[in-house]
Amino acid sequence: MNIDVLSELTEIIEDRKKSDPADSYVASLNHQGLNKILEKLGEESVETLLAARDAEQSGNTEKLVYETADLWFHSLVMLSYLGEDASSVLKELERRFALSGLEEKRQRKKK
Repeated sequence: MNIDVLSELTEIIEDRKKSDPADSYVASLNHQGLNKILEKLGEESVETLLAARDAEQSGNTEKLVYETADLWFHSLVMLSYLGEDASSVLKELERRFALSGLEEKRQRKKK
């Protein structure tokens, strides 16, 4: 995986947040607020799920990759809106390397 892509995309999202909403999709989402960003994230989630189901049946994952890219992008927009970015998520994933998935779930229940 190319971490540089996530870093560059994070910078682009931060820059575009400051743009005129008429000129930037990211700025328009931010201008409309968290509920609009979440609405888009929900739409992209459903589209990704449907693409995964179709990919299983057809064997063609092209649309799945496309929709997953949209899902990741909108997730990054949401994180940015809330003052976070991809590095926070990557740090959390890195923290989990030493844990099995089952152990990580047990630890979540204790919190």
